Amino acid sequence: MASISFKHFAGLRQSTLDNHHSLSSTAAKLKPIIRLRKITASVNSPKLSGRNLRVAVIGGGPAGGSAAETLAKGGIETFLIERKLDNCKPCGGAIPLCMVGEFDLPLDIIDRRVTKMKMISPSNVAVNIGKTLKPHEYIGMVRREVLDSYLRDRAAGAGASVMNGLFLKLDLPQSPNAPYTIHYTAYDAKTGGAGQRRTLEVDAVIGADGANSRVAKCIDAGEYEYAIAFQERIKIPERKMAYYENLAEMYVGDDVSPDFYGWVFPKCDHVAVGTGTVTHKSDIKKFQLATRNRAKDKITGGKIIRVEAHPIPEHPRPRRVLDRVALVGDAAGYVTKCSGEGIYFAAKSGRMCAEAVVEGSESGRRMVEEADMRRYLERWDKKYWSTYKVLDVLQKVFYRSNPAREAFVEMCGDEYVQKMTFDSYLYKRVVPGNPWEDLKLAVGTVGSLVRAYGLRREMDKIEA
Repeated sequence: MASISFKHFAGLRQSTLDNHHSLSSTAAKLKPIIRLRKITASVNSPKLSGRNLRVAVIGGGPAGGSAAETLAKGGIETFLIERKLDNCKPCGGAIPLCMVGEFDLPLDIIDRRVTKMKMISPSNVAVNIGKTLKPHEYIGMVRREVLDSYLRDRAAGAGASVMNGLFLKLDLPQSPNAPYTIHYTAYDAKTGGAGQRRTLEVDAVIGADGANSRVAKCIDAGEYEYAIAFQERIKIPERKMAYYENLAEMYVGDDVSPDFYGWVFPKCDHVAVGTGTVTHKSDIKKFQLATRNRAKDKITGGKIIRVEAHPIPEHPRPRRVLDRVALVGDAAGYVTKCSGEGIYFAAKSGRMCAEAVVEGSESGRRMVEEADMRRYLERWDKKYWSTYKVLDVLQKVFYRSNPAREAFVEMCGDEYVQKMTFDSYLYKRVVPGNPWEDLKLAVGTVGSLVRAYGLRREMDKIEA
């Protein structure tokens, strides 16, 4: 097995066994911070003379690429700084159907169209999911190196300057409307070398530089809890790859993760096998081995071609805007509980933030203010805060023990649950339910929990 060393994820606070139960109280404490005071934009925002508004986007993932494209199309002089233009970011790579249309993604960058899923319980009971999908509906599977490159190229085509550089620090302005000074190391992809230290003056900054965001540190955005995700890309024989043609698997159980899940997601010519955890990060390789063992009959004979690890934010940062600096994507903490999904929310937040800048600057003709950046936050929280809360509750209820996971998997076999889940996931909205079906679901869930805990007691008797 290939080896990997874990870097220190500075700026993120690691949970311990003593404090991981405080996540619910953390979310409660964040509530008044997330619902920030409303600021009215000033009609006296100065007009810019002889130039357009200049904005730097730090980070070239889905959040940065989408932000840069929107800014450039909106008349903003846009600079996108990304260190690794060929980066294969560790990521499950699942995107909802609505993202394909909303972001006009070409179908040839989607490796697989998943129409079937297997949810596999701690006792290896498998439930087939996907019965309610319509013929045109699917979950897209992408490789981040392909998706990110496409979005950056599109931003460049819209007029953004895409720069191969490493962001170092940000000098804050010393007076109103003064510029921000960005310090970065510029690299030449053709000549290589150590790079050159450079500076860039801009009017506003969008931090899209991931969970370990340096922009976030520059504005003292605060720390947050995070999960560690570990993934192996495994090239399996073609006859076995056929099994995963349009199928993804999710494994739950204390063996694969005490608070998350394991997965097998199909890509173009390989599968991505991974797991994650918040509370037991030092055991991540043990959980990964368990995930491989749970799927071993289907991946035996495969070759590990890449090993990856990365942090996943567990909640939004305490501060996401300061003056003319805003955070988006993982840098802001926009990853959902329960599923760990972040690609769509990264791209969407980047676009929404950029739209607020374009609107507030009158397409680049005026200086922006903090009120313009906060308008993006108000719109974001109004649209998605309920989604994050619902998934947070689901994780707390169903990921806390193996009996609860058994009940969760049993519940996933219900067609009403599948329809509600897929409609919410594919189209990114909290779907209103049918009251009678909701009542039956509640009764069924209680029954599933009772049966699961009864099974656990019987198994404990046998083991004793």
